[in-house]
Amino acid sequence: MVPITVLVVGGGGREHALCIGLANSPSVIAVHCSPGNAGTSMIATNHNILTSDIEGLVSLAIDLDADLVVVGPEAPLVDGLADSLREAGVACFGPHSEGARLEASKLHAKEVMRSLGVPTGGHIVVDDESIISDALDKFEAPWVIKRDVLAAGKGVTVTSDRKTAEQALLEGIELDDFVLLEEHLSGEEASVLVVMDESGYICLPASQDHKRVGEGDTGPNTGGMGAYAPAPVVSDSVMHRVTLEVVEPMHHHLRNQEIPYRGCLYVGLMIDQDGSPGVIEFNVRFGDPETQVTIPLISSDLGQLLLASAEGRVAQEECEFHDLSAATVVLASEGYPASSSTGRKIKGSDVRIEEGITSAFVHYAGTVLDAEGQLISSGGRVLSATGLAPSLGDAVAAAYELIECIELEGSHFRADIAYRAL
Repeated sequence: MVPITVLVVGGGGREHALCIGLANSPSVIAVHCSPGNAGTSMIATNHNILTSDIEGLVSLAIDLDADLVVVGPEAPLVDGLADSLREAGVACFGPHSEGARLEASKLHAKEVMRSLGVPTGGHIVVDDESIISDALDKFEAPWVIKRDVLAAGKGVTVTSDRKTAEQALLEGIELDDFVLLEEHLSGEEASVLVVMDESGYICLPASQDHKRVGEGDTGPNTGGMGAYAPAPVVSDSVMHRVTLEVVEPMHHHLRNQEIPYRGCLYVGLMIDQDGSPGVIEFNVRFGDPETQVTIPLISSDLGQLLLASAEGRVAQEECEFHDLSAATVVLASEGYPASSSTGRKIKGSDVRIEEGITSAFVHYAGTVLDAEGQLISSGGRVLSATGLAPSLGDAVAAAYELIECIELEGSHFRADIAYRAL
């Protein structure tokens, strides 16, 4: 096994989880992260190059003699970071810019799904105020309105109030010239992360995210307030259907593009009461906070898995998993998601729980270290407490035991993570 040096691009909880997984990989001798956060600085070497600086990141990868670059966020992929890295001869886990259109354009994703027969809700392109009323009449409430742009998981309005729907459609037209009105899919949400390339694919354990800020899935959408895996709603029979009806046709499509897709395909699903899957959306990278509960479940070498995908040989890799459950609870700053109070001291986050095979630890996100080495909040989602245990209930309990140890003025978290499964 040839030792590898890895550069992780991004600075959130997802990237901290990736850095931990890579640092624990036998094949990885060095982990770098740019720009990183307080957590990544504890296990990797941080570099102060922003995710928007494509040229700077390529130069950094070359200077580090990186064997692999793992791209966390979607924006640099859309902007062509993977394209530029591959042109420079650097292996990249993350699709080229054309492949990234699956996330950059919700309309493009819908058109691909329709052409392949992938199950998804109907949609209407609304590009003029005069057709708003007729468009709303075509679907029953609740209505789903999506902007056709990258919006960090927040460019979606779901409402049963017709006036609110009309306003969201009007605002979307004014901002972007058109907006998507989608048929609402009922059921329970789940996510499947698929590591793929032209040779094959590997499905990671299904997870469930909690996107709303409040208990019982109330309030505005966020980047994610917690997650757990494996998600029981994705039973073996449901997973078989997801593989057959979604992953297989998408893999066939993506492997046959002029430039094959290499990276993670995030499949956002709605599972109805009959176990039928429907695709809500695709993302072109690991989810956040789904990564925080998925990566810790991988028992085999993460570095080798991601490198294999970047080099187009994932079919030769075996991925093994711990027989455990994972749950993560996000601690958000005061005002999040509308605003974020930053610059506040964080205490107690260095606590770790170890009780036999049950454990809990912190994934850092919006955090920095000040000149005195004090941990300070710097974003909306500050950190998450992640529990691992033989049962989901114990994993959730461990996560909450840990988060109660952490002090951050004005912070808040959801008290019902995994409630659908417990």
